[in-house]
Amino acid sequence: MLATTTAVVLTLLLAAGAGCDSQREPDLPSVQEKLEQTHIFGQSKLRIGVATYEPLMGVLENNKLVGFDIDIARYIAASLGYEGESAIQFVHLATEDRIPALQSGQVDIVVSSFSITEERQKLVSFAGPYFVTTQEVMVPVALKSKIRTIEDLRNPNYRVCVGGGSTTEAELEKHGIKTLVVKNVRDCVDGMRNRKNLYDAVSSDETILAGFRSMYPTEFEIVDLPFGTSEQLGVGVPISDPALRDLIAYFLHQSYLAGRSGKTSPWLTAYHQNLGPWLDGEREQPPPLNVPELVDFDDKAPV
Repeated sequence: MLATTTAVVLTLLLAAGAGCDSQREPDLPSVQEKLEQTHIFGQSKLRIGVATYEPLMGVLENNKLVGFDIDIARYIAASLGYEGESAIQFVHLATEDRIPALQSGQVDIVVSSFSITEERQKLVSFAGPYFVTTQEVMVPVALKSKIRTIEDLRNPNYRVCVGGGSTTEAELEKHGIKTLVVKNVRDCVDGMRNRKNLYDAVSSDETILAGFRSMYPTEFEIVDLPFGTSEQLGVGVPISDPALRDLIAYFLHQSYLAGRSGKTSPWLTAYHQNLGPWLDGEREQPPPLNVPELVDFDDKAPV
């Protein structure tokens, strides 16, 4: 009788244990497992599309790339296992070439003041945002008292320059402002300097304009116009590689959590070394969207 009772109890306990196992959440994937699903797995170099003409964001100085976007790109590369300059191939891209470069496979990711929009999300994926900026206008100091409003920009006597393929171009069009489109914002700035007098104003993200003002602080003034839009900058990823997008979102979130906990973070270091001295007010890293749950070691999550 005792043996029978013991057997019944053991059977019930085993059944209960099996029931608990069936109700457990599945184990979380690891970073390594996610990496093995990406198109970059096994590559010797990570190809990153960047700008090389945007001071403070991405610019070539003394044969070395520096800037906020460049520092973010290096952090992402190191997190993916591509640490050091020998493991990264930076590819210079003009604004209008970013999407084609991702679609053709010329680059693996893009970190280049790349604003997240619904239209672009139909063509490429984004991880982020890693920065929130606004659209502004920069004018020569001689015109700072004359160009102060959107209505001023509508004046056909003023030549407003923008980089091709930018969100700024579309936004100005909504406000009825005619623009002259060039390859990149540096062309606009160069056209306003050195007695060329080709343009009277340039419009772009505040981060990009702050960079050029840092180079020519006595020549230009930034005009704060109420376009009413904010730009979320994200890391561009091929739409065919959701695993890579998830990994980058995860690493951006790790930096975000470090900053929120009061620790130093890759984002804060990049910001204070580049943009901080030239932007008004203190900034914080925005929380990345659609961050997957992963474990950052090559084991399943403990149960």
